Amino acid sequence: QVHLVESGGGLVQAGGSLRLSCAASGSFFSIIAMGWYRQAPGKQRELVATVTSGGSTNYADSVKGRFTISSDNNKNTVYLQMNSLKPEDTAVYYCNAGGQRYRNDRYGYDYWGQGTQVTVSS
Repeated sequence: QVHLVESGGGLVQAGGSLRLSCAASGSFFSIIAMGWYRQAPGKQRELVATVTSGGSTNYADSVKGRFTISSDNNKNTVYLQMNSLKPEDTAVYYCNAGGQRYRNDRYGYDYWGQGTQVTVSS
């Protein structure tokens, strides 16, 4: 019903940059917030950054000052600009979107993308 397509992952050296994109499509009424999470092998998925449709942002302490989340509401797309990448940033990055499937949706939706691999070499 709601599809999230991620792109932009890859392999970079420490100190380099990557820009992730996630576009939402399908049948929905609105998007309230979108965000990025990441999961390294053997570790729990953790929040990286979120942004609301109004532009409010939230970042994990580990990425503050290095990552920037932004969105294009007209395109239902969220971006994650990652600068000064560190080896510990290596993980699969997942896009998340939450909102209303239809007008006055009581339950809302919460969908995840398939993930995109980010690898930072030292």
